[in-house]
Amino acid sequence: MKKIPILLFLIVLPFIDTNQYHIDVLTTAGIYVTLALGLNVVVGFAGLLNLGYAAFFAIGAYTYALMNLYFRWPFWAVLPISAVSGALFGVLLGFPTLRLRGDYLAIVTLGFGEIVRITFNNLEWTGGPNGLLGIAHPTLIFPSRLDWSHLKIFNFGVESLPYYYLVLGMVIMVAFLLMRLDNSRLGRAWIAIREDEVAAATMGIDPTRLKLLAFVIGSAIAGAAGCVFAGKQGTI
Repeated sequence: MKKIPILLFLIVLPFIDTNQYHIDVLTTAGIYVTLALGLNVVVGFAGLLNLGYAAFFAIGAYTYALMNLYFRWPFWAVLPISAVSGALFGVLLGFPTLRLRGDYLAIVTLGFGEIVRITFNNLEWTGGPNGLLGIAHPTLIFPSRLDWSHLKIFNFGVESLPYYYLVLGMVIMVAFLLMRLDNSRLGRAWIAIREDEVAAATMGIDPTRLKLLAFVIGSAIAGAAGCVFAGKQGTI
């Protein structure tokens, strides 16, 4: 109940502060908040020091960019695919490495992040160092013929509102999911692993499986956030 006034304030904020630049900054900040919430699953809940987490953000962004530019897939169709792409790469990285702990895991994940960055910067079909341009912005539902760019409400362009509320909705959904996980058996198992993995294993918890699950969930959130980022920016 204490969070309801904050939520209501965020909903009406665009009509209080009508500066488009401020709304754009808040929208971008919301994407990074979502990314941080996903990282909290991996580091905060499960205690896994993942220094390559931004790679999953990039994977989600490039998934949307490539499928939109080469196959003309719309944003809403690619959004779940970006989340699944992040999750799959989370499995590929996590399955062979999650038996590592502490600094060793951090070094491996840092290396993975660099591999992803260097790969995307050197492939021709990813645009190389120039990146990808002309990525379609998300429409309200699916591609629409309506042109919102000239409409004005309270002296600012209405085109900034869909992005703001899309990101706000994403932040609320992810935050609610993590609140539910925090009070669930799964969340408590993650915390037990974080505090003492050996003791958790003696209590019947499978550390490797649950750490992999944390990796997958966190990576999926990062992939979805990357998709939204690419759609908003129009270039990566």
